[in-house]
Amino acid sequence: MKKLTIWILLLALLVGMLSGCAAKEGAAEPTATPETTATAAPETTTTAAPETTTAAETKAPAELVVFAAASMTETLNELAEKYKSVAPDVTLTFNFDSSGTLKTQIEQGADCDVFISAGQKQMNQLDITADKAVNTDGLDFVLANSRVNLLENKIALCVPKGNPKKITSFDDLAKHLQAGDILMAMGNADVPVGQYTQKILSYYKLDEKKLADAGVLTYGTNVKEVTTQITEGTVDCGVIYQTDAYSAGLKPVATATKEMCGQVIYPAAVMKASKHSDEAKAFLQFLQTDDAKAVFEKVGFTALK
Repeated sequence: MKKLTIWILLLALLVGMLSGCAAKEGAAEPTATPETTATAAPETTTTAAPETTTAAETKAPAELVVFAAASMTETLNELAEKYKSVAPDVTLTFNFDSSGTLKTQIEQGADCDVFISAGQKQMNQLDITADKAVNTDGLDFVLANSRVNLLENKIALCVPKGNPKKITSFDDLAKHLQAGDILMAMGNADVPVGQYTQKILSYYKLDEKKLADAGVLTYGTNVKEVTTQITEGTVDCGVIYQTDAYSAGLKPVATATKEMCGQVIYPAAVMKASKHSDEAKAFLQFLQTDDAKAVFEKVGFTALK
């Protein structure tokens, strides 16, 4: 019995030792954690949103067709250059002629955004709000509330170089016309400068038809034609605007008074048929600025606005 117990103890001890060795051999060696390389996040490029231009900053190109009295040729061409910096998206196209011719073209459907007349009569004939005695056909071409009296001019008596007839005043002119010893140039009856001249003849109680029949009058279809006759010396004198005298290098010998022919007012307005009425209004406003006034007054206009 004692020996059996000893064997049992030895057997248990042996089993324990074998179990311990197996445990050691079966234990997994610690596995090294592989090194991990941190990968930098790819750089992202931020693209700035394209600048947007508001509708107020971008304007569609516009062409303004301006019908203007021939006497404004030099001043408006000069102002057109200045206007390029004010409204670079606006192109100005001018049609210069007598106000009567321009009025007829507008009436017949010509494209026109702005009309500047050398006389009230031609504008009134297109303005439905004008006296019906003038606007006899009830024409309605003027945009409401766009009409302004822009400028005042003067009627001037001019002579060619040397003044061969020694004419120094309208009184002298009247005497020579009565004597029939001069040739005077004037505008046609449908031209404002011609209409003002007719008033001067009436002031001196001179009959235009008799003078024309006597061969002492010659006519021009606009003020530029009359001015050319004077500068070329084909006439002894002529009646034009003082602004045209300035532009042609002529020195007037006299200017007509208000009693002789009334005031010489240049009205301007936007036409109802304009496809660019906002731009047309802006151009008229520009013509009333100090910069524009300086250009007008340099040649003899008086700015009224």
